[in-house]
Amino acid sequence: MKTHCTRHVVYAITSLPTAKLDPAGLLQLARDHWQIENSLFHVRDVTFGEDACRVRSGAAPRALADIRNAALTLIRRTGQKPRPAREAFAERKWSAIRLVMNA
Repeated sequence: MKTHCTRHVVYAITSLPTAKLDPAGLLQLARDHWQIENSLFHVRDVTFGEDACRVRSGAAPRALADIRNAALTLIRRTGQKPRPAREAFAERKWSAIRLVMNA
């Protein structure tokens, strides 16, 4: 049973006019933004350790992100969870190669 309640106040700056979006709409906008973070970037970091990658210059960071996104797409098409699938494909490399070849 919950015995206390907490409130978290977040301040944000936007160029949207108040006539265009009410407070509930602004809240939804913020939630939609974080949904992207939680569903893509967090998954890439947990699955592939993206935040630990030290590649920072030129086109390489974008290329690696694209490769990771493609790998996640292929994994999701198999119906598997990303992290266990990556670990399984690391053990059975030919399965991963077949998956890419049949994409």
